[in-house]
Formats: sequence, C-alpha cells, structure tokens
Amino acid sequence: MQQRDKRFIGVQIGVALAALSIGILLGPLQALDKASIDLYPFLKPLIASYYQGVTLHGVLNALVFTTLFITGFHTFTILKGLQKPLRWFGLAVAGYGMMIAGLILSGYTLFANQASVLYTFYPPLKASPLFYIGLTILVIGSWMIGWSQLATLWRWRKENPGVRTPLIAMGSAVNVLLWQLATLGIAAQMLALVIPWSLKLVPATDVLLNRTLFWFTGHPLVYFWLLPAYVSWYGMLPKQVGGKLFSDSLARLSFWGFLVFSTPVGFHHQFSDPGVPLLWKYVHTLLTFMVVIPSFMTAFTVIASLERAARDRGGKGTFGWIKNLPWKDPSVAGQLLAGFLFFFGGIGGIINASASLNLVIHNTTWVPGHFHLTVATASTLTFMAITFWLIPYLTGKPLYSVKLALWTVWTWFVGMVFFSGGMHWLGLLGAPRRVPLSTATYTANFPEWMLPKIFTAVGGVILFIGGVFYFIVVIGTWLGKKKSEVEIEVPVAESELPPAKTPAWLDNWKLWIVLSLVLVIIGYGPVLVQLISNFAPNAVGGRFW
Repeated sequence: MQQRDKRFIGVQIGVALAALSIGILLGPLQALDKASIDLYPFLKPLIASYYQGVTLHGVLNALVFTTLFITGFHTFTILKGLQKPLRWFGLAVAGYGMMIAGLILSGYTLFANQASVLYTFYPPLKASPLFYIGLTILVIGSWMIGWSQLATLWRWRKENPGVRTPLIAMGSAVNVLLWQLATLGIAAQMLALVIPWSLKLVPATDVLLNRTLFWFTGHPLVYFWLLPAYVSWYGMLPKQVGGKLFSDSLARLSFWGFLVFSTPVGFHHQFSDPGVPLLWKYVHTLLTFMVVIPSFMTAFTVIASLERAARDRGGKGTFGWIKNLPWKDPSVAGQLLAGFLFFFGGIGGIINASASLNLVIHNTTWVPGHFHLTVATASTLTFMAITFWLIPYLTGKPLYSVKLALWTVWTWFVGMVFFSGGMHWLGLLGAPRRVPLSTATYTANFPEWMLPKIFTAVGGVILFIGGVFYFIVVIGTWLGKKKSEVEIEVPVAESELPPAKTPAWLDNWKLWIVLSLVLVIIGYGPVLVQLISNFAPNAVGGRFW
C-alpha cells in the first residue's frame, strides 16, 4: 500500500479516535446521573447541563467517531482487497477537508451550548444553524471519500472482468453504497427543511415530515456502524484464529441483504406517530424482520469458521472448542466479546421492531441500553480490536502493551454487561430516556429502580476505565519510538472454497443496487408523497435549555 494512502487512512482514524476520547470522557456523567449522582453543577461553565453533555456524547461518539473511522477503515480494506491505490485521491482529500470543516462548525456549537438538541436533533428543538450546516458538510465530505472508493472499485472491475470482487473490498463497498443511499433522507431534511428553518428563512416547519426523513437515515445508520465489524468478522477474524472463512457465498449474500433491506425500515421508530398510515408501519416492521436474516447468516457463518479453526487446534466437545480460540490475542478477544454481546443486542432489536412490545419500552432507558450493545459494543469494541493490528501496520511500530490491550477489551465487556443490563432493567421498570434522573424528583418514589441504577452507574465507570486503558495503548503505540522488528501482517482470510466458485449473481452489482432502490421507493414513496402533499409547517421551534 502506498505511503500516501497510509497517511490518509491514518489521519481519518486519528481524528475519529480523538472524537471518541471526548465522548468517553462524558460517558460516566450520564451513567452516574442514572444513579442520581449529578456532577454537572461541578463542570460549569465547560458543560452547562445534562442535555449539553448527552448531546456531545451522542454526536461525537455515534456520528463523528463512527463516520470518520469507517471512511478510514473502508479506504484501507478496499485498497488492500483490490491491491490498488486510491483513485481520485484529490477528491477524497477534499472530502476529508469538508468533514473536518463540518466537524469544527458543529463542534463549536456543541461546546458553546448552542446545539443541545440530543443525538436525534429533530424539531421542534432548534439548534444554531451552524450545527446543521456543519453536520451536512460532514456528510457531503463522507460522500466524496465514498465516491473515490467506488471509483477505485469500478476501475478494478473493468480491469478484471468476470473475477469475483475480493470479499473485504466487496463488503466495504456495499457499506459505502448503503451510506450513500441512506443519508439521502437526512440530506433532504437538512437542506429543504431544517437549515432554512434554523436561518429563519421560513417561520415554521413540519415535525412529522422531519421525523420521517430523519429515520429514513437514522435506522440504516445502525447497519452502517455494523458492516465494518462484519467485514472484519468475515474477512479477517478467521485468519486471526488460524482458520478459513466457512462460506464466501453466505458472506456475500448477507452483505447484499443488508443493502436491500436496511433503508426502508424507519417507520418502526414511528409506531406512535399518528400521521404515518398503519399499513406502512407494518410493511416496515416486516422489512425490519428481514434484516434479521443476514444477521443470523452472519452468526452461523462466523461461528462455523471459528469452530472449525478451534477444532483444528485440538478443541473438543459441544462448546469446549471455544477455549481453544486464541483468547490471548486482544484483537481476537475483542471481536469475540463484541459478537457475544451483539447477540443480545440483536434480540433486543427484534423486540423494538415489534409494535406491541415496542409500546412497552418506547422512550425508556431500554432503548439506549439496546443501542449501547450495537454501536458501543458490536461496532466500537470491534473497531478497538481492529486498531490493535491496524495502528501497528500504519505506523510500523509494535503494539504498546498486549496485556493492557487485553485488559481493555475485558474491562469494556464487563462494564457493558453492567451498564446495558442496568439500562434495560430500568427501561422495563418504566424509567424514561432523555431525562436527567438525578434531578427528577419523582424517582424517589420508585425504590425498585435503585439496584438497576447502581448497575448502570458502576458499568459506566468500568467502561470509562476500559476507555482509559485503550487510549494508553493507542497513544503509546502511535508515539512509540521503537520500530517493529518483523513486518506486520494484515489478517486477510481465505475461504474454504475459492471465490471463483461463488455464483456470479452474488457479484452482480447492478442487480442488487436496483433491488435496493426499488424497495426504498416502495417502502417510502407513497408516504413521502402524502406527507409532502399535506405539508403542515406547524412547529416554530425554539431553544428549551
């Protein structure tokens, strides 16, 4: 890989981790708040309130960190898989510059307490126009990097007709396409509705149309977070455990399944919105359940790959083979623990998508408990595990401390068990989300909340400790002066059957892209036409903090 491309990947990963470090610093504040410990008064004027803190935590972690890390990681996997330099490099650099400019604009408003509108940020809460403009610029910049990645793939396919796209490049490019498609909703919301409204060019906006366009992007965003982890679980983890990928065909089919079914699912976030026809809520529920299928396929294929490798290492018994996996490798351990907790996150997702069950847990702490198992575990813990070999590869330096890296992943795992378990438990007891429980006087009337509140707080503190361990390892590796004595290997797995035997229709890009577009038009077209035809600018909006 060219040094130019390595540097470009490195700066994307570096800024992403900088955003994560700030988000992690703010994490314990929300966790301790759930145990009625309010630290925000001691942090003024840096952090004015709970709402500023939780907005910073959510935006920096779930939007900035993930997007920058994923653009960097996909640049790496596409170039490594195709064995080609990045095409349209100048466009990609310009896109990265736009992402940084957008981050500066929106970040300023967040720290200045001009955009404490939470992670979901839809009306009637109104932030500074710079917040919306900054996030829009950041998304456009990510598109530009994606265009350069897709151009690299397009050139490779023209030069290699009939050859199956290497799996890590294929999975990454599918996620780039998913991002390009899914973010059309948030782009339309920002450009047509929110930015003119925030600039006072129009007096009011339509809340329901805003919510619909937001969730057009908001739920596919989950799969944008997850697919880089799947790229690693399919295309790298089997190599790391000394085995091969069980099925190249199933891996490809699961990636296409996510592209096709991920976007037209947003109405399951709007079960309580009266303006969305009941029929379309059920259509999106069905499509949400369809997304479960590629996840089950992933569980089967990855576990089969792991089991075969472990049995080759002497593992025996129904579950006894698990101990023969290389648990002392922090990159392997991190991904295994992330996948284990994601199993429970997936089950929670099925509950969230079921209308009758959703009404029980809607807008309770169950929901952030759930997405901390997805974005903060399946994705973030896997991303951490990836950096344990990626940063040494990019810098040519050995990992600062294998032992501390192992402590990192186990500490994060234990912390998340307590934190997410407590949040789910509180949600089942009716504790609301988006509410500072430390200052909500009515919480004293619910003594049964106390134990899960303690679980949540303890888990948040343990997670923070795991985050500290992680950044000691990362910074120690990045700034270390010692060069690696051996060439650092990129773990790219082979499949048990060569990719050439994979059916051609699983590498037919036009087929799957057309299917995705058709399903989005079917799933959203009629409702959006209805909402736009009945446009009702009824929300003046304002600042309520």
